[in-house]
Amino acid sequence: MYSKVKSLGISGIEAFNVTVECDISGGLPRFDVVGLPDTAVKESRERVRSSIKNCKLNFPVSRITVNIAPADIKKEGAIFDLPVFIAILKSSEQIKENIDDYAFLGELSLDGEIRKASGILPMIMAAKEYNIKKVFVPFQNAYEGSVVDGVDVLPAKNVMDFLAHIKGEKVIESVKYDFDAEEETKYSVDFSDVKGQDQAKRALEIAAAGGHNCLLIGPPGSGKSMLAKRLPTILPDMTFEERLETSKVYSIAGKIPSGKSLVTKRPFRSPHHTVSAQALTGGGANPKPGEISLAHNGVMFMDEFPEFDRRAKESLRQPLEDGVVTVARAAGTFTYPSSIMLVAAMNPCPCGYFPDRSRCRCSVGEIRRYRDRISRPMLDRIDICTEAFAVKFDDLSKAKKGADSSSMRASVTEAISRQRMRYKDEGILFNSQLKGSRLSKYCNLDQQKEELLRQAFESMGLSVRARDRILRVSRTIADLEGSEQIKEAHLAEAISYRSIDRKYWGEM
Repeated sequence: MYSKVKSLGISGIEAFNVTVECDISGGLPRFDVVGLPDTAVKESRERVRSSIKNCKLNFPVSRITVNIAPADIKKEGAIFDLPVFIAILKSSEQIKENIDDYAFLGELSLDGEIRKASGILPMIMAAKEYNIKKVFVPFQNAYEGSVVDGVDVLPAKNVMDFLAHIKGEKVIESVKYDFDAEEETKYSVDFSDVKGQDQAKRALEIAAAGGHNCLLIGPPGSGKSMLAKRLPTILPDMTFEERLETSKVYSIAGKIPSGKSLVTKRPFRSPHHTVSAQALTGGGANPKPGEISLAHNGVMFMDEFPEFDRRAKESLRQPLEDGVVTVARAAGTFTYPSSIMLVAAMNPCPCGYFPDRSRCRCSVGEIRRYRDRISRPMLDRIDICTEAFAVKFDDLSKAKKGADSSSMRASVTEAISRQRMRYKDEGILFNSQLKGSRLSKYCNLDQQKEELLRQAFESMGLSVRARDRILRVSRTIADLEGSEQIKEAHLAEAISYRSIDRKYWGEM
């Protein structure tokens, strides 16, 4: 007997339609799985066999051939256990009901329990595109897939739940996402906790308002990490589209908690400086998103930036420029989203106390080698460079309470609203995404401002990329001030954020 069951698979960040075919014929007992399966899919034979027997069902003592189509795409993971299980029962006529409207996803335990799986959200989204109306998923993943309208997500704890459902003995109700139950994003930290550092706060406010990358330079204990960790508190709430994009990445990585459907808080990722280039960009034998994709629509903080492996740092260059990271492996070429704000922090020298020579004993050569761990092309991709100065003890008690996250967030949100209104027909959201003709159109300078920029370009030895980033930052500063025109003060402030990196990487 022949049967055909619907399922779905994952390739990179996108899902594709899968058909599981089963044929049971005469001959010596044998169980083959074909269709370019990986090891986990091949091992489904033993899990399915044990599940059928332990659920008091009949495992056919015949030649069983299972084909997981399309055969030209590699099938990975144990998520095909359930459709293989169903296909065998259908071919052996233990299921006689019509199941053409259903798709099946899930790993099986040896006793028929359906276990949690990764990538459910993008697969449910693909099911809607393929006009699949009902999808059986593991009970723990039900709420994750319920956000997709037009598909009935049916949660099952074990295979007997499914069998009872199709026989009409115990109907499984589909899970619906409750948009009204979404909680307001709250943070336990606030910018008001940081004493002093008004210059660094201003720089981070500009970075947040335009989606710019930022580098913080300062001695140990000056508050660089405190500042970076509070950056998400001034970013606006994610739109529904941003939540879907980010949640797809987290779903594939298996990082959406049980009982949750969407990632509602902007990601903040802080990988250790020993992280490898592959862990940052993604990949592996079974390619998964890396840290830069897990920070999509959020912030990636890289503390002790010079200490990161050079290959790891340089691997960020293309994703920071294009907003996507493309990983080529033997299994195929995969593209993951990586629209992030990079915030990096570093000391001015190996010991951290330069130029205070009463504490710093680093030689000029040691300082230069330390700073040269960050390449010029990498620096050119950082829009804003600012300093975090050491705060004296007396200033801690005397310092007035600085700007809090609430007031800074209000300014940032207003500036972003101006950008989204301005670029509504351009296909971009932030000033940091301005390129080519759009940059000339929205960052137009008169002759006086053009001369100021030319002088900075020549005197500071800027690259064309650095010049363009100055224009984008000045556009953001103007938006924060509520000005449609870039003024000379806006341009001068943007130039000042490029002069600091020249201070540290220029002549010593």
